[in-house]
Amino acid sequence: MVRTSLVLSLAALLRAAAWAQSAAAPAFEVASIRPAQQPAQGVNLGMRIDGAQVRATLALKDFIGIAYSVKVYQISGPDWLASEWFDIAAALPAGSAPGQIPEMLQSLLAERFQLKLHRDKKDFPVYALEVGRGGLKMPENPPDDNTPSAEGGRGVNVGVSGSGQGVSVNLGRGSSYTFANNQFEAKKLTMTDLANNMERFLDRPIVDMTGLKGKYDFALDLTEEDYRAMLIRAAVSSGIVLPPQALRLLDTGEPVSLFSAVEKLGLKLEARKAPLDWLVIDAMRKEPTEN
Repeated sequence: MVRTSLVLSLAALLRAAAWAQSAAAPAFEVASIRPAQQPAQGVNLGMRIDGAQVRATLALKDFIGIAYSVKVYQISGPDWLASEWFDIAAALPAGSAPGQIPEMLQSLLAERFQLKLHRDKKDFPVYALEVGRGGLKMPENPPDDNTPSAEGGRGVNVGVSGSGQGVSVNLGRGSSYTFANNQFEAKKLTMTDLANNMERFLDRPIVDMTGLKGKYDFALDLTEEDYRAMLIRAAVSSGIVLPPQALRLLDTGEPVSLFSAVEKLGLKLEARKAPLDWLVIDAMRKEPTEN
């Protein structure tokens, strides 16, 4: 249900780990691609980078999002990009770093799926996340000297588990959130993390315009009606088919209790339009070439 949240969180970690690039495009030393099943009800996803080994099970659209550092709604292509799931197991070459994985995925998608695309710009309806007029009302977490830096560590774990009763997301290095029991509870989340993960439950993207760089612990209390509608929206966005009676809960309008909870933290969500990158798929195979 929160596939996009996982992809965005991982992409942010990988960008943070990027180092100086070589002249040749980075590529995995070896990679295996096999078909995988799309989860139907619950969710148990993740990407693991353990030493030189990388493994992920995601839809093609998610892999493209990680490779090009965009969100799935910024990708224009055939519908099957969201329904064709694959398990990728790959090995990093000696001397490489996790920050090069997006470029390695670009090479892999081009080689095995013959992916061709171009970039454009498009105006999107968004929610701008900003600091409220009265200033921020939650303390910033102190720096954690025991947390490995993105440049220093080779291991990254990003995991998602959930069901119709809620979802828990581990973003790695102590950052996580749980959306359950009428509440969004966060641990060591940046404002960019909040925007990237909360937008999955809303009707439009969230753009972080706070300028805040710290990490925060906080909780957003919601009404039961808003909480259920947000869970349903996340499920629909992930391609899960729901009965009409469940979809009718999306007609309740904006989740007012969420906006009120955000304001209590000294933040605000404002509806507006903003130009965002638009990735257009020109050509791509539905199945990869053989391993």
